[in-house]
Amino acid sequence: MITIRSRSTARSFYRMIFALNTLVFAAAFFTVSPAQSNTDFGQWVNKVWPTARANGISRKTFDQAFAGVVPNPEVLERAKHQPEFVRPVWEYLDRALTPKRIGKGRELLRTYKSTLRKLEKRFGVERHILVAIWGLESAYGTRMGDLNVIRSLATLAYQGRRGKFGFQQLIGALKILERGDIPLSKFQGSWAGAMGQTQFIPTTYNAYAVDIDGDGRRNVWTSPADALGSTANYLRVSKWKKGAPTVIEVKLPRKFRFKYAGLKKTRPMSKWVAMGIRDKDGRGLKSSSRRAAVILPAGALGPAFLVFNNFRSIRRYNNAVPYALAVSYLAKRLKGKGTIVKAWPLNNLPLNLAQNRELQQLLIDQGHRLGAVDGKVGSKTIKAIKAYQQRKGLIADGYPSSALLDRLRKG
Repeated sequence: MITIRSRSTARSFYRMIFALNTLVFAAAFFTVSPAQSNTDFGQWVNKVWPTARANGISRKTFDQAFAGVVPNPEVLERAKHQPEFVRPVWEYLDRALTPKRIGKGRELLRTYKSTLRKLEKRFGVERHILVAIWGLESAYGTRMGDLNVIRSLATLAYQGRRGKFGFQQLIGALKILERGDIPLSKFQGSWAGAMGQTQFIPTTYNAYAVDIDGDGRRNVWTSPADALGSTANYLRVSKWKKGAPTVIEVKLPRKFRFKYAGLKKTRPMSKWVAMGIRDKDGRGLKSSSRRAAVILPAGALGPAFLVFNNFRSIRRYNNAVPYALAVSYLAKRLKGKGTIVKAWPLNNLPLNLAQNRELQQLLIDQGHRLGAVDGKVGSKTIKAIKAYQQRKGLIADGYPSSALLDRLRKG
């Protein structure tokens, strides 16, 4: 496996991977045009073959993989589905941090104590984090997805709006079959092609999966050791810092300037301490050069957190902040800790897609420039919200809440 030992080496590694991906997949997008509804799937599969062959796939593997395969309507429905309602972060955490999941995780920590100790030593990633990801991704290997991976990815590449993603993952999946890592009959996963006990997509699997149990295969499907080891390797390459924290709940000073909050606004701990930020119980924090960012996943009315480099590494696995919080706090609960002190603002609900669009339009009507009205709350929308809040004398936390929308509706 590739070992990245320095920041400069890491940058070179990622540039190399990007260049290889560009060379490998460029031909596909010039020879395989986006499929139209009247394009025959069999003809499209034939057009995939030259790219597969160029990536080392044998004709035998290719034909076996596509035998009897037709597009899967369920995959298309899942791919285009936009959830009408956004689950509040506190509800997401409640569903993630169940007593059953915590209890099973503690049991598995004991069962795989020796394996986890070896993984900690080799990769530097804390065992509780690995088990937490295992629990959230597949309920410890009990819910890995039951859809044919080749069929799912071919459907996405052929008809889905995520065609580029689907094609890249499809070629990656064929490589897995070519190596014999798993039989075709067992090659199952989620609708988007995520596989195994810690839900790797094919390209991530090909780059980072490792054989821990020594059987000669990187088996993330039935080998917990390989699944956990592969996750540890991926986090390590994602710049995990051994022994460093992921997230801590904090108490903000009364006159905290919310313009300093946000994932990208990292500052040394010494500066946060100087600003008066304390731990959740009001005790002083240790001043250091370690960088962190303040996040407010439910706005100023909810809990505040300092998140560190390792929180960002978890977000490489899944970019959603609630997911990274869930992993971090499940790991804490597995150790018997991790109570969030400040109450969540249960009446100040996040907005659904249609409401976010309405919010954006109302902000535009008031003279704020934020681009397309698409319901996606990005940096421009947050900036506009903060500007509106400041003008109205509100706490400028940039949180798109139901209360904010009601205020905008009233003009």
